[in-house]
Amino acid sequence: MAKIVIDGTEIDVPAEFTLLQAAEEAGAEIPRFCFHERLSIAGNCRMCLVEVKGSPKPVASCAMAVKDLRPGPNGEPPAINTKTPYVKKAREGVMEFLLINHPLDCPICDQGGECDLQDQSMAYGADASRFAENKRAVEDKYIGALVKTTMTRCIQCTRCVRFATEVAGVPELGAIGRGEDMEITTYLEGAMTSELQGNVIDLCPVGALTSKPYAFTARPWELSKTESVDVMDALGSAIRVDARGREVLRILPRLNEDVNEEWISDKTRFVWDGLKTQRLDRPYVRENGRLRAASWGEAFDVIARKIEAAKPKKIGAIAGDLATVEEMFALKDLMTRVGVTNLDCRQDGASLHPLGGRASYIFNPGVAGIDEADAILLIGSNPRFEAPVLNARIRKAWRLNGAKVGVIGERADLTYSYDYLGAGAETLSGLTGSKDGFAEVLRNAKKPIVILGQGALTGASGGDVLAHAVKIAEAFGALSAEWNGFAVLHTAASRVGGLDLGFVPGEGGLDVAGMVKARALDVLFLLGADEVDVPDGPFVIYQGTHGDKGAHRADVILPGAAYTEKSGTFVNTEGRVQVAARAVFPPGDAREDWAILRALSDVLGHRLPYDSLAELRRALYAVHPHFAAVDQIRGGDVASLGKLARAAGDLPARLSFRSSVQNFYFSNPIARASAIMAECAAIAGGRLEAAE
Repeated sequence: MAKIVIDGTEIDVPAEFTLLQAAEEAGAEIPRFCFHERLSIAGNCRMCLVEVKGSPKPVASCAMAVKDLRPGPNGEPPAINTKTPYVKKAREGVMEFLLINHPLDCPICDQGGECDLQDQSMAYGADASRFAENKRAVEDKYIGALVKTTMTRCIQCTRCVRFATEVAGVPELGAIGRGEDMEITTYLEGAMTSELQGNVIDLCPVGALTSKPYAFTARPWELSKTESVDVMDALGSAIRVDARGREVLRILPRLNEDVNEEWISDKTRFVWDGLKTQRLDRPYVRENGRLRAASWGEAFDVIARKIEAAKPKKIGAIAGDLATVEEMFALKDLMTRVGVTNLDCRQDGASLHPLGGRASYIFNPGVAGIDEADAILLIGSNPRFEAPVLNARIRKAWRLNGAKVGVIGERADLTYSYDYLGAGAETLSGLTGSKDGFAEVLRNAKKPIVILGQGALTGASGGDVLAHAVKIAEAFGALSAEWNGFAVLHTAASRVGGLDLGFVPGEGGLDVAGMVKARALDVLFLLGADEVDVPDGPFVIYQGTHGDKGAHRADVILPGAAYTEKSGTFVNTEGRVQVAARAVFPPGDAREDWAILRALSDVLGHRLPYDSLAELRRALYAVHPHFAAVDQIRGGDVASLGKLARAAGDLPARLSFRSSVQNFYFSNPIARASAIMAECAAIAGGRLEAAE
């Protein structure tokens, strides 16, 4: 720690702190445009000028560290001032230069009300400019379907350039020209290829980069703001849902250091238009091969007749990837009362089961644990598509900490270099016996992480792949009392919660593969399950939000609520309990899913004993107490992983692993209903065709 005097107050700060960070530690507010805590230092806006005692001129506080300051003549701590007239005049001069060419667009700029330049010009701007020259104009650039450019407003802070290069790992933005002629561009004016590109909208301190789909839609003061969590992948990123009336207009990230830092993926940010397209807003019943609108009573009566006529062994239920813990708990409760044991929450058939212990299906080191890793092995996973924000965290460990990455599975551009070990099972089986290459890297690592993707867990050999992955983690020292480096990367937001609930086949029950076999069931209940192919034969009840695959196959449709339209619990891939809050109400006659199941239970003669969400949660917490510990993680038992490793069987030699997410933009029914995601998918598809 080093001593420094800031505005007359002496404080102790780490010597590596910049003067800006030290000043903020002391409670002083320092304006800035180019500086950002998660990006490298550029020092090019000069708005953060401070007075350093003994310095002949103002100093850019973002670019000088505390350790670079010299003590006073008698050994007294270095001193800086942040509020003197000298500092204010210096900042006013910088602001005057910044506004020389900045257009007077505030009334028509989408950044209005949320603009750093606008805010700081109130404190440091003058009422008139001393410069009479014409303002320069810069041609707008095309950088894709998501980010709108008005480059005349750009102040060359280079935040977007540094983000694309350092965090996203796609160095497609840069600067051309010098001085007044400098421009930020993609060089060839093509669409950016990053799945994180929307974050440059938040980073831009002026209105140069704004949201193209949201353009001219609303002002920030018109919107109601609701803190929630994302369900587009299993990471559970912290988000803020902004709505006007009953319509979601945009989704923004919230700060959560342990999960998503302050980034979100483009699917998370721009999927909001899919929430109002192809929505199911009333019950439907199929008659003579066609669906017709019906009342809730009619739909429930049809369901009741079918369930009463079927034997419990001929009834099944599948929970989808976006279901909350509450509705899965209610569905399991109802099915158990009916006598049904055919339950499953694993739409893709992944070989994960609560009997293997919680450690066998969660991301044990935690998302933040990636920062500590020095070696990472990816098995059957493409985190760039499965969890882009987590992939950025792996890139950060690779870039800043020198972590080595190895891949078993498909070759892909992960935005960082890695050792490609092989395509599948043969490589996985032989890794523990290897003496060199990446095996040596794992052997010498202090905190290795083995990340197992869902693509390796499906199929008949999924259980053996899981056991072999655990065996590798054990062999290379990733399993100990101090460090559990075995990590399962999920792609479904509901999966860990479903496994925690035990939403898996009971004694003698069928899994998803068994339930969708021809003539296996008479009645099948799909709770938002849109990724399964149901054959002709069973009577299908679909409860969900969109007219997707499940609704097309359904005989009765019960309209549910999307994740922004209900309060519900999710458990992310690391086992962290999270609560999504309701931002708007569901459309038409659609209702919250637990309430639909509660009403249906009355008609079936198996009434569920909770009449409100609070009562349901009390019942849930009584059986599964850990769901009450919001934003906390109940860790898994390392000993259970040891048992799993010893159960490893032989793997088929020619088994290859493939990522479970092949099209990032179409991975769930909300995304498939989104016109924005469709445009992004078309751009990505055209890029792949051009590459081929």
